[in-house]
Amino acid sequence: MSRLRTTAAAAALLLALPLSVSAAAPALAAPPAATASAAPTEQVTTRIELPRPTGPFAVGQEVLHLVDRNRPDPWVPSAGPRQLMVSMYYPAHAGTGTPAPYMTPAAARALLDGKLPGNTIPTEAVSGTRTWAETGARPQGGHYPLVVLSPGFTMPRASLSSLAEDLTSRGYVVALVDHTYENTGTTFPDGRTLPCDLCGKLRTQEAWAALDASRAKDVSFVIDQLTDRPHPAWRYARLIDRDRIAMAGHSAGGAATVPALLTDDRIRAGVDLDGSMDYLVPESGIGGKPYLMVGHPLPDGAEDDSWIKSWPRLDGWKRWLTIDGTDHGSFTDFPIFFDGLGIPKGPDTTIAGQRAVALTRQYVGAFLDLQLKGLPQPLLDGPSAANPEVRFTR
Repeated sequence: MSRLRTTAAAAALLLALPLSVSAAAPALAAPPAATASAAPTEQVTTRIELPRPTGPFAVGQEVLHLVDRNRPDPWVPSAGPRQLMVSMYYPAHAGTGTPAPYMTPAAARALLDGKLPGNTIPTEAVSGTRTWAETGARPQGGHYPLVVLSPGFTMPRASLSSLAEDLTSRGYVVALVDHTYENTGTTFPDGRTLPCDLCGKLRTQEAWAALDASRAKDVSFVIDQLTDRPHPAWRYARLIDRDRIAMAGHSAGGAATVPALLTDDRIRAGVDLDGSMDYLVPESGIGGKPYLMVGHPLPDGAEDDSWIKSWPRLDGWKRWLTIDGTDHGSFTDFPIFFDGLGIPKGPDTTIAGQRAVALTRQYVGAFLDLQLKGLPQPLLDGPSAANPEVRFTR
């Protein structure tokens, strides 16, 4: 098992959500149960706010329920066809909708209960997070590149909301996917919140590779539904430029970009945020498609073995970046919760939550602007004095 996966497994309670002071336990060790269940008063009363998007567009959001009637659910066949919940973000006219929730109360409760049994932080501390997206907002005109985002294993799609909102504000349509039975809880329109059937079951590299391959199928199905003619599944599908599509993801979601790029010619570029490639890049490459890898530093200068093996096989434009002071969860929203709730981080995590989100947004946005919009991006040419934390590892 490669290092990022090992790190994620060892720190599952700590990196998936700012649940309690246990998130800051030294050396990723869980604290005693009594400590884990304690929640300071200020953690309960503080309202978390996602960082403001940096682009010129307001952000609209709609949630889709998609059913793949040609594919049974790969993890729970008795459930019938594969069903997915997808948050669609799109450039919108400001002030034409109502504030979009961060996640449903049921999904937030499942996240809290699943990550830290006995935790006392109330549901609304998560579900009430202030977002910048508006439900029902009137869309802007034009055609925009599509980016499909896939979250880490056990993490809900909400964990990549800051990135989704920022990309949308820069002129992208974003499809943020919940992979059913692969996270703590996915809420469906009928009120059910389905649990994580796979949690604790993936014990071999082959099992992780199968997860990545399944996610690639999920992503291709989502693209099918969004680009179908003449009846797409989304009423604003006209906004999507079908010739400019990319995929990005965190952890397992990042790893899944490899099989997605290999199996779907529509996906032109990929971004892996700290995800070990259990599904390795083959020796034949990925068809010359551009690829960005962004990771956290490892002890004693070590590097992820799967990244080392895959790097020379990437046969298009490529970058491998390491951001000092980060950990596996730094590329999600959750450091914002750590800081907002006053929860100290681990000893090796020195970067502030706002800064971690800003750097993730900058480099992912620059990559997509270069590859999907053809806009020159000096930020990707080499080290920047403005961003001393970012090292060009390759």
